[in-house]
Amino acid sequence: MATPTRDELDVMGPVDYLCVEFPQGTLTGRALPMLLDLVDRRVIRVLDLLFVRKSPDGTVVALDGRELELSGLGAFHGAASGLLGGDDLREAGAILAPGAAAVLLVYENLWAAPLARQLRVSGAQLVAGGRIPVQGLLAALDAAESQDNAVASGR
Repeated sequence: MATPTRDELDVMGPVDYLCVEFPQGTLTGRALPMLLDLVDRRVIRVLDLLFVRKSPDGTVVALDGRELELSGLGAFHGAASGLLGGDDLREAGAILAPGAAAVLLVYENLWAAPLARQLRVSGAQLVAGGRIPVQGLLAALDAAESQDNAVASGR
């Protein structure tokens, strides 16, 4: 994965990042073929990828090639481009539970690139964004349903 050039940046789609925590013993690589499928289908382009582990004493380290192979993640060995660095490792360490592992992923949304480019050409700019975790969406829907039920029953 090479870092995009200035010319490539002009035609890129939105870029997102994720930090996905795997509680101790759950980093098996079973879900990661789906990531490869998204790349193969050109839905996303991985710009950088880093696997980290937080030891019980709080030390955070990037997983090396041997650890990736043992965890079933050998396909990702050497996939880092250098966009993610020490600050990202420290930030991930601050939120991970002791003993957990995580994948830090920076990716381009290729599916949105034509729209993003046209918006930039038109002078538009993204001024806010965010992500709603599924758990938050479910909680909001449950709260709305409870409120609707209360109104319907006259409470």
